[in-house]
Amino acid sequence: MDYSQFLVMHQEIGLLVLILLVFLFDTFSSRPAPKGFTMFTVCLFGLLTALGFVFPIDKQVASAFGGMYVTSPVMIGIKNVLNIGVFIVILQSIKWADSEFMRVRRGEFYELLLITLFGMYLMISARHFLLFIIGLETASLPLAALVAFDKNRYESHEAAVKYILTAVFSSAIFMMGLSFVYALSGTLYFSDVAASIVDGGALLIVAIAFVIGGMGFKLSLVPFHLWTADVYQGAPTSVTSYLSVISKGAAAFAFFVILVQVFGPFYNGIWEWMLYALIILTITIGNLFALRQKNLKRFLAFSSISQAGYIMLGVIAGSAQGLGSLIFYILVYIFSNLAAFGVISAIENKTGRVDMDDYNNLYSTNPKLAFTMMLAMFSLAGIPPFAGFFSKFFIFTSAVAPGTPALYILVLIALINTIISLYYYLLVVKAMFINNQQECVIPAFRSASSERVAMWICVAGIILVGVVSCIYNGLIDSSVANPEYIFTMFAN
Repeated sequence: MDYSQFLVMHQEIGLLVLILLVFLFDTFSSRPAPKGFTMFTVCLFGLLTALGFVFPIDKQVASAFGGMYVTSPVMIGIKNVLNIGVFIVILQSIKWADSEFMRVRRGEFYELLLITLFGMYLMISARHFLLFIIGLETASLPLAALVAFDKNRYESHEAAVKYILTAVFSSAIFMMGLSFVYALSGTLYFSDVAASIVDGGALLIVAIAFVIGGMGFKLSLVPFHLWTADVYQGAPTSVTSYLSVISKGAAAFAFFVILVQVFGPFYNGIWEWMLYALIILTITIGNLFALRQKNLKRFLAFSSISQAGYIMLGVIAGSAQGLGSLIFYILVYIFSNLAAFGVISAIENKTGRVDMDDYNNLYSTNPKLAFTMMLAMFSLAGIPPFAGFFSKFFIFTSAVAPGTPALYILVLIALINTIISLYYYLLVVKAMFINNQQECVIPAFRSASSERVAMWICVAGIILVGVVSCIYNGLIDSSVANPEYIFTMFAN
């Protein structure tokens, strides 16, 4: 065996070294809650994130282990985007992790968090379903432990049970679909599956439906979304923010790759209308149920469901523009959603309140937090000139580029749903700035310095990412330089 192949996995190796250092620091420290442990983890991961942008090693596509693992500038880019989100989540979680309740167990929290990220790396780079399943389970199972981390809360236990059962069933459905794919093709390599299947008939339809269903659970696509709100509400807020952004972003790109390289040739005949139906149901039902929510974590859960539908429009595009728009949308979604969760986390850590009614007149006591939440809501709603407007504009533009009537109708439905989402996002803004009470429920307080840094990073991203055009142009250029990610389905 040529061990030099491992050098291709430089991002994975760097993350494994970081996990090992964090584990050794936590295990062999003289005290169960060592000082400097949190800062040690933050600095190391910040360094890893920065190195991903400063020293991008692979300029072209490279593979290892007989083609099971592949890396390219596009994959390096999406991993760097995920690193940005994880870095913000770690910053937001410092106060919670350093609390008296969490201090002894914060090592496990960071280790599990980073292990799930490693699994997402493998999902993104896998070109063989065996490696993909390893990455999928590595990313999923530790999240069940993270959801149950607040062991003194019944809601956390309930959320963990729902999450692990959902993860098990979704993985079973996904692997059932893979068994059908293997029966039809005799291989588990992505490219070989597409080349081997000539006419699968009904069995191929069932296989694709099972694969889409299994991945639909990970992305919270309707009708596979029922676990989302309960898990988001019961999990610790730092874990909820990680689930809603990082896990969803990695699953979206992995889903994109599977649909492109494995099932792209069967798009017109089999899964075109499956995906249309999923997108319409996901955006519409996510928006309608978000209108009814008063708990902000459940509110953002249904918001994330509808956002998953918008993300899937990038899959429909079938072009380098669609891929670049999908990655750009995920980047903007990271800044916008984590800004909202940053405010929720800061207020919950101080007061324990997470209901929308508790935010009435928040501007009078905490104007900076209210301003940050307002920017997050405007960006998620797609109001110009914030980054969320540009992300929606680019992904809608890429979706209608092929010019078919069905795509125009699909994007029209998405645009109508954007108006609905504008209403419920503005309900939060209305509560903070317009709903006046004699005394605000949330008193004036100063959030932790780490929380402020994380929120300022998010605010800068919301304002600047859409304006700095070189970011989007760079993503498009990387997508064009990697044609293996572009759909061939429209040629069939």
